[in-house]
Amino acid sequence: MRIIAGKYRSRPLRSLRGLDLRPTSDRLRETLFDVLTAGNPEALEGSVWLDLFAGTGAVGIEALSRGAIMAYFVESSKRAAELIQLNLKTLGISAGFEILQKEALRGIAELERKHVSLNFIFLDPPYRLKSAYADALDRLGKSEISRNAYVVVEHERKFDPGTEIGSLHRVRKLDQGDATLSLYQRET
Repeated sequence: MRIIAGKYRSRPLRSLRGLDLRPTSDRLRETLFDVLTAGNPEALEGSVWLDLFAGTGAVGIEALSRGAIMAYFVESSKRAAELIQLNLKTLGISAGFEILQKEALRGIAELERKHVSLNFIFLDPPYRLKSAYADALDRLGKSEISRNAYVVVEHERKFDPGTEIGSLHRVRKLDQGDATLSLYQRET
């Protein structure tokens, strides 16, 4: 696993064995960021990210590498949160991030209390936790933190989290192998 592009391009990221971690593959991350930048590498400059169910932190770190000014990592596992910290430290990233070692809905609540405004929200619960998709998307659909954000969901191809969840509606769906990325935006 490595950083695909940007300031930390080709630098490796660590993972943990034995945890319920399934890092977003390099290929799927590359597809995601290609879609979000649409041929404009500067499109992410100054953006603010939430990496929910962060695991290794690969997506949020990729965003920082590509010019995001802030990435919030929400991860309930202590070992995984420590891994995110280690990956950031190894890359020499000392600012522009916050790691919240919390369950996803509590992390969202904390960001709401802080009145955080996000540009991108990436969520990738363990595939077996189907209800985590519905719970997180339902909360995000009601939350001010997603008002101007793209919400990107990684899920199994054979599982569909839905075309509309509250005020979020899917605007794009990308299949790649056994994984799918669903992109949502708030209804205006």
